Amino acid sequence: MPMAAVIHEKGAPDVLRWESIDVPAPGPGEVQLRNEAVGLNFVDTYHRRGIPHPWPVPPLPVVLGFEGAGRVEAVGPGVSGFSAGDRVAYALPPHGAYSQVRNYPTANLLKVPASLDHLDDRILAASMLKGLTVQYLVRRTYRVERGDVVLVHAAAGATGLLLCQWAKHLGAIVIGTVSSAAKAEQARAAGAAHVVIHGEGDFVATVREVTNGEGCAVVYESIGKDTFRRSLDCLRPLGMMASYGHASGPPDPVDVIELGARGSLFLTRPAIMHYLGTRDALERGGEELFDVLAQGVVRPAVNHVYPLAEAAEAHRALEARETTGATVFLPWA
Repeated sequence: MPMAAVIHEKGAPDVLRWESIDVPAPGPGEVQLRNEAVGLNFVDTYHRRGIPHPWPVPPLPVVLGFEGAGRVEAVGPGVSGFSAGDRVAYALPPHGAYSQVRNYPTANLLKVPASLDHLDDRILAASMLKGLTVQYLVRRTYRVERGDVVLVHAAAGATGLLLCQWAKHLGAIVIGTVSSAAKAEQARAAGAAHVVIHGEGDFVATVREVTNGEGCAVVYESIGKDTFRRSLDCLRPLGMMASYGHASGPPDPVDVIELGARGSLFLTRPAIMHYLGTRDALERGGEELFDVLAQGVVRPAVNHVYPLAEAAEAHRALEARETTGATVFLPWA
């Protein structure tokens, strides 16, 4: 029987247990996948701990995870457009990526184009959820244009590095925040023109200096409580703050009147299930992501690789902020 990292209760990383699972034949509209690589995302820790999130966790026991790359092994009734042997990738619900074999709905599945035949499954798996998130953040939530000054928090994180790369490709001037000198170097290598290390510099002051006091066009805010309020101080009039994560905890409430007083600011909490909620949106987002991957414009830094059987240790390291770039699981290691 195939194996998976299963949780029977919510809590600390050690609730993840490596055990066998039953995978039935794929149902209508489904394919059965052999996962070759699985991505770890911070949202997985929310689901493991039971932190409220727009993506609900099914009743326990459950196999977590949304991001993976592999091959189609079998197709269910009524499936068209996919065949056994196809190379595929995914980044949307349902849960179940932390497994060797799983069933998955074709409505949320993307076929990997031939232009990416050279790309290792580890890179592909690390690119999907974070890459599609960055696609809608820089092309739809706020459409980054040449000359825009953008602030990227956690710029050496897996999503932050992709944000720096893609925003620079679009001609933006990127300011990144990080937690260490080593992470600062990674952010610079990814395209951040200015990097602020928390505890050693003031990112608000840096934004004001770079923009001659005007403020930046957009803040990509993923830290939450610790930086949220001061991130609003970084925006120019009519600026946008996209709060897409809260690693330090949920931010305090904001009075809508304050947004007007600060310069008619825009504040949004974007979520991938809304931006990629239709097949057309998913295909368009996937096409843009695959294009920049094929060009080499965007490339995740897969700095940590674990056997999927060691998912608990990977969760611990991620929450302790010991990781940089992307972390990938190998289900068959």
